[in-house]
Amino acid sequence: MTTRTEATSPSTSERRKWLALALLCVVQFMVVLDIAIVNVALPSIKIDLGFSQSDLQWVISAYALVFGGFLLLGGRAADILGRRRLFIGGLVLFTVASLLAGLAWSEASLIGARAFQGLGAAIIAPAALSILSTTFTEGRERNIALGAWGAVGGFGAVAGVLLGGVLTDALSWEWIFFVNVPVGLAALVVAPFLLQESRDAAGKKFDLPGAVLVTGGLSSVVYAITRAGQHGWTDGGTIAVFAFSAAMLAGFVWWELRHPDPLMRFGILRIRTVSGANVAGFIMGTAMFSMFLMLTLYMQQVLGYSAMKTGVAYLAVAGTAIVWSTVAAQLVTRIGVKPVLVAGMVALTGGLVYFTQVSVDGSYVTDLLPGFLVIGVGIGFSFVPISIAALAGVQPAEAGLASGLINTSQQIGGALGIAALSTIATTNTTDALASGSAPPVALVDGFSAAFTVGAVIAAVGVLASLALVRRDELAATTEEAVVPDPLLEAA
Repeated sequence: MTTRTEATSPSTSERRKWLALALLCVVQFMVVLDIAIVNVALPSIKIDLGFSQSDLQWVISAYALVFGGFLLLGGRAADILGRRRLFIGGLVLFTVASLLAGLAWSEASLIGARAFQGLGAAIIAPAALSILSTTFTEGRERNIALGAWGAVGGFGAVAGVLLGGVLTDALSWEWIFFVNVPVGLAALVVAPFLLQESRDAAGKKFDLPGAVLVTGGLSSVVYAITRAGQHGWTDGGTIAVFAFSAAMLAGFVWWELRHPDPLMRFGILRIRTVSGANVAGFIMGTAMFSMFLMLTLYMQQVLGYSAMKTGVAYLAVAGTAIVWSTVAAQLVTRIGVKPVLVAGMVALTGGLVYFTQVSVDGSYVTDLLPGFLVIGVGIGFSFVPISIAALAGVQPAEAGLASGLINTSQQIGGALGIAALSTIATTNTTDALASGSAPPVALVDGFSAAFTVGAVIAAVGVLASLALVRRDELAATTEEAVVPDPLLEAA
């Protein structure tokens, strides 16, 4: 049962919930932004803090892994302890960790601060999405809210690389973290006034062992993939780490099936649309976050772009994603969630296929811009329907679990994608160098191989969307109506 502790007049309540949506979207933008914002700044961070090339990816992966690994626990805690309370607590942790990341003095201190940022994000994201799902009525009204939420998520993913370049060149890499501090403080001031408290009183127990098992298992997978790129896939140490990760993940499943109040109730995956949304979210994270890293390295290491020029180059993706996210928010109620999602995954696949032809003497207009425009469609048409499908048919009592699950899928997909595609790129580049290729040619060989694998992964997302997302399960969450502008609704 969901309880609310505040009462207001209907007109005040109606206005406040749209203002609350604006707050939730701003914070969601900040959380998603911090996955990609470090990409362009990595070369500067490497020089200033003395990172090795192999450890540099952990600046991204530490955030994504802790974020993804503790999302389910964060969602469950929000349902039990109170969604607004956890949202505010997560904001405090995220803001402090952002300050510490900007003040980092060593490799270990930055990775540690990024891990704490990820923990704050793991508390914020499911609490925010749970607040959204319990604030807005299922159907047309919730689709408006989820459309805005999904659009902000898609834009945040590409705006990160844009802002990362601008801040790094104009100020310094530390400011990609400092920028979160005033935003976090402002959100902390207004959150108690705009957000209503709600919770699910059914469960009373936390499953901390489950969170530790799943986070440890997934972190070990990423480390094993990274190690394989350095020592080989048949190396004894690599095999041992893979075996350890498999044992941890098997232990997680065993524990969850026997725990009286599990972190992950596997029964929710019997809703095929929820399963399909999570598969699509995982694949989108795998392809998209690794793609941005590869493109950033290509522009800086091969084309010789500065951090600022690299960031500005992503304007085409950011602008296109905003436009197509708005279109997707309209289309999901006109033609349905499934066609929009399939179109988005097809566009994402097409963009990755286009990037397989990047060249040593490439130009922005021929090698990058067409792919950026297609990827913008893919992001806009994927984030919005995934956000809606992930909550299709889910009871309010499990809103935290469902929202934590979809965020987990995206973040873990991103972490694994970065590890896997970075390893593929590095391995192919090393082989090309050993064969006598010039460094720029070898780098392009590695990036092309990574984009090829990314395209195959994205194509699997198309098939999963076709096979798993069901129109009948979405019937209750979509209506044949045009989605109006949320800002007009708020007025």
